Amino acid sequence: MSRITTAGIWPDGMRSDRMAASIARSDPAGCRVALLGLPDDLGVRMNGGRVGAAEGPYAFRAALARYGTGLPSAGPLPRVFDAGDVAAGLTMAETHDGVTRVCRALLELDLLPVGIGGGHDLTYAMVRGLAEITRRPLYGIYFDAHLDVREEQGSGMAFRRILEECRLERLHVFGLDPFSNTAQHQAWFEGHGGTVGGFGFDGEWPDGDIFVSLDLDVLDQAYAPGVSAMNPSGWSPARAENWARAAGRNPNVRLFDIMELAPRYDPEGRTARLAARLFLAFLQGVAQRPTTA
Repeated sequence: MSRITTAGIWPDGMRSDRMAASIARSDPAGCRVALLGLPDDLGVRMNGGRVGAAEGPYAFRAALARYGTGLPSAGPLPRVFDAGDVAAGLTMAETHDGVTRVCRALLELDLLPVGIGGGHDLTYAMVRGLAEITRRPLYGIYFDAHLDVREEQGSGMAFRRILEECRLERLHVFGLDPFSNTAQHQAWFEGHGGTVGGFGFDGEWPDGDIFVSLDLDVLDQAYAPGVSAMNPSGWSPARAENWARAAGRNPNVRLFDIMELAPRYDPEGRTARLAARLFLAFLQGVAQRPTTA
């Protein structure tokens, strides 16, 4: 992986009592979760969105370094390995290939990759790594104001490619904005294995390997202005946190990501801090997974 990734950048002077101070940076031994930065927003640029999500992993680490105690009353958290950032290639395909290789390598180490992006097209590259190795039925869940099933290359094509190439049994989207998606795209989505909604965070999740992707634009712009496309009528942080924690708790979830963090549009780092909070909620869920004898 060292030829594909670069070390994650953390701020200087991190307090030793912060959760982030316990994150391993050189050796994944004893870790359950792998943090993976995806600093690329070429897909956002190609689709005419607000560029800046390439800076998302750095802003996320900076926010996590300042938020989250090492001994939370929420309970102990699983140990995390920082796998670094996947270096962007000269083309979208080259970047995607690198993300797929790193994600697959982390899965083969029995780690649970958590991607921080970055354009949402990079979710496709992560899922492709899981699809290459799983022998179980594969399901997808994503939280997004947009379907992202465009035909053209860019950040808006990820879930079309996933449905076409990754042999999914079913794909569920939550938080869809009906004013931001065409009827044609929704018809294609539902005709190719997609479902809008389908169950609650505390309901019955699919039985198979699952990936979960959280695009920060599912959140209302009052809480998350620092995204590639702001949402004027989105979710509350509490609602997103319930889903993030439930995803962590479910032992079938093999991949998780938090995408489209664009810090240049994020006054006082509000969106980055919220992304850190959602990551901690996910970790809390992982800590609550049933143990096998």
